[in-house]
Amino acid sequence: MKQNTFKLHYFLNLIFALAFFNTATAQEKKVAPTSAELYKEIEQMDEIMFEAFNKKEFEKFKSLFTEDLEWFQDNGGLLTYETVFTNFSNMFKNENKLTRKLVKGSLEVHPIKDYGAIEIGVHEFRHMENGKEEIGTFKFLMIWKKKDNQWKISRVISYDH
Repeated sequence: MKQNTFKLHYFLNLIFALAFFNTATAQEKKVAPTSAELYKEIEQMDEIMFEAFNKKEFEKFKSLFTEDLEWFQDNGGLLTYETVFTNFSNMFKNENKLTRKLVKGSLEVHPIKDYGAIEIGVHEFRHMENGKEEIGTFKFLMIWKKKDNQWKISRVISYDH
C-alpha cells in the first residue's frame, strides 16, 4: 500500500511539474518579437540623435524628445524636460568636445504595443579634460514614442555610472 501511495505522489508531482513547465513556457512566448524593421528604425533614430549631439546641433537634438520627458539618472535623480535641456544647452557651449558612441553589439530593441519601443544599450562618452582624453562607458534605457509616424524619446534611464 505504501508503495502505491508513493507512486501516486510521484505521479501527481510529475503532472504538477509538467503543467507548471508548460504554463511557464506558454507565458514566455507571449513576449512580442522585435521585427527587423523596428530594430532598424530605432537604430537609425539613435544614430540621428547622437549625430546631432556630437555636432552640438541643439535644436535638432531637442526636437527628438517629448515635452513630457522624464530623465532618470542613478546619480542625479529625476530630471524634467526643462532641466535636461538647460543642462544640454550649457554643455553644448562647453569646449570639451564631448562625443558619444554606441558600443557595438550592445543595442537591444523591444516593442511596446500601441506606443513605441524600448531601446537598451551601452554607450561610451569621450571628452578632453586637462589635456587628457577621458572615456566613460554607461548603460541606458530609452523609451521611444511613435506618434504621427515620428519617433521621439519620452523616458530615459541612465545608470551604472
